[in-house]
Amino acid sequence: MQGQNQQQAYDRGITIFSPDGRLYQVEYAREAVKRGTASIGVRTAEGVVLVVDKRTRSPLLEGSSVEKLHKVDDHVGAASAGHVADARKLVDFARQQSQVERVRYDEPIGVRTLTKEVTDHIQQYTQVGGARPFGVALLIAGISDGEPRLFETDPSGTSNEWKAVAIGSDRSTIQEFLEDEYETDLTLDEGVELALRALSEGRDDELSPEGVGVATVSAESELFRELETEETAEHLEALE
Repeated sequence: MQGQNQQQAYDRGITIFSPDGRLYQVEYAREAVKRGTASIGVRTAEGVVLVVDKRTRSPLLEGSSVEKLHKVDDHVGAASAGHVADARKLVDFARQQSQVERVRYDEPIGVRTLTKEVTDHIQQYTQVGGARPFGVALLIAGISDGEPRLFETDPSGTSNEWKAVAIGSDRSTIQEFLEDEYETDLTLDEGVELALRALSEGRDDELSPEGVGVATVSAESELFRELETEETAEHLEALE
């Protein structure tokens, strides 16, 4: 009985390490990410692609209200998996940091710098009592000095840079597909098609233009752009 009480103490306290060095609340936050629908990032020679699963629970729900893709700055975008409200707070924080950089230095913020600001903010919520970690992971994609960059953030406050990565449900299946199929010299359109094929690997049903969100950050224009439903439909038709 005493052992169970001790377990609950480690379980409830975000600032308390368990005897084996674990923070249970951070691990629960990671579980929240796994329960979210998948998001995929692919870095290509021409830019970065973000593809998200926007499946809705009801045919009466407006698909445009599902917030999975976010414009952070002209040259940076983000995709999320996990709690949407938590993602919105982090994206708002990232937008603020991006604008501060422009006002202070009159130049766009670096993608790595922005990711570090976001993960430092996330990490604070793993050390402060009376708060909980963010139950969301982000893919932050953008262009820095003409180079495409793609980063993943974790509820612990850790960041990693990737060539191609998936977050959310069915991550292992999608990641295995990306590891087998990814090539460094992909074009932007080929990156979109690779991400869509990877997303279909984690689903039993067929992809629909309304149930998928696609965005790109082109190295040529250095602009974040979310594709229209008609453009997504063309890519899906090409895959078939």
